[in-house]
Amino acid sequence: MKLMKTVIELKNMRFFAHHGVFSQETVVGNEFVVNLRIEADFSKACKTDNIEDTINYASIYELVKSEMLKPSRLMENAAYRILERIKASFPQIVHLEVRMAKMNPPVGGEMECSEISLSC
Repeated sequence: MKLMKTVIELKNMRFFAHHGVFSQETVVGNEFVVNLRIEADFSKACKTDNIEDTINYASIYELVKSEMLKPSRLMENAAYRILERIKASFPQIVHLEVRMAKMNPPVGGEMECSEISLSC
């Protein structure tokens, strides 16, 4: 069977979490948006139509949700934990990108969001 690059994207997963450097952020919390881009060979799933041959999106979502519930001072730390857990849980992934945005960053001015991106 020929290898096929397949991309799965989970977009705009929204979480309310308590990540932040300032004490107010850890008390009040903030809205975060997480996006994932997962690359792997899912050519078998394309042919078999069997969930066992792909990555279950619900499993990924639950993993992200569990990491978002653990407060971090930095978004970088929370995103790194998500990246590491996904890679460890799904070794068939060849490339993974995690993007995390804080929707109301405490910058004293107007800004849509602050966002970080990690990939491996």
